Amino acid sequence: MRNSFKKLFIIIGSLYFIAIISSGCNPTANNVKKNNVQNKTAMVEGPDGNKKINTQGVKTRWINITYANKSPSEKLDIYLPKSGVPPFPVIVAIHGGGFLYGDKMTGEVNPELEGLNRGYAVVCINYRSSKEAKWPAQLFDSKAAIRFIRANASKYSLDFKRIAVWGDSTGGNLAALLGTTGGVASAEDLTMGNPLQSSRVSAVIDWFGPINYLTMDAQNNASGIRSKIKNVLIHNTTSSAESMVMGKNIILVPNLVKTSNPETYISSDDPPFFIEHGTLDPKVPVQQSINFAEDLQKVIGANKVELIILKNAGHGGAAFKTASNLNIVFDFLNKYVT
Repeated sequence: MRNSFKKLFIIIGSLYFIAIISSGCNPTANNVKKNNVQNKTAMVEGPDGNKKINTQGVKTRWINITYANKSPSEKLDIYLPKSGVPPFPVIVAIHGGGFLYGDKMTGEVNPELEGLNRGYAVVCINYRSSKEAKWPAQLFDSKAAIRFIRANASKYSLDFKRIAVWGDSTGGNLAALLGTTGGVASAEDLTMGNPLQSSRVSAVIDWFGPINYLTMDAQNNASGIRSKIKNVLIHNTTSSAESMVMGKNIILVPNLVKTSNPETYISSDDPPFFIEHGTLDPKVPVQQSINFAEDLQKVIGANKVELIILKNAGHGGAAFKTASNLNIVFDFLNKYVT
């Protein structure tokens, strides 16, 4: 009887295997493919996150360097320019993605990589997502990356005195915070490495970064943007990106939210800012950048704050990456960083 059952199981198993081969189906391969599709979809959350990074012609690079000691996510890539004399001024590229998605090796950082053609070294950083750690881990990571760059500048032919940060969306928020929190002890965790180094930066490029999470819904309502475009985000919900990184609905933790607002820390010694935003941004209201620029100008001077509003532009897109617009950005960097 036992042998009969054994033969029966062998026959059934053989028939199942033949059926799989005949149909050209591989269950394991299908699962892998499905997971890849899901990951790709997730990456789309950041502007141009589904496009490839463009490092064509780059000869000198270091990939996946560990800059801190809290997480495997704390990695950065260093690219040196195609020409020029070291040490090179540095652009630190900070990707967006709602603190949920994004990566340092996607097309999101291609505008920053244009710096390689203009004599800048470019350092692209990753940081912990809100799925791994809650605020202020993301700011602590960004600060740790700056300290690492400064501590290892000579090793990688970087100029520790000339470090600009450039981020879009939530990367813009982190870039802006790096600009306004220079010297603020509560804004960094020195146990993450290189505690003797400064995390101050020389200039900030903030592309459509959220500034005050608690005012975004009211600004969208006041502007009437919901009648102009579809899929305008609602932020005062438990499932919003801002609430997820805070660990609770943002309206329940206003004091914690305040620590993520670059306006909280504005002081007279902040570096120059270049801020750019589209009028039809469905994710971050354009008023966020307008109000932030006005607050900066009052303290550090109008001459150190450049605000450009792109009519009919959305949350990123072609308008930001035109040759003429990038020339404006690099004119700003050349003025303050080189």
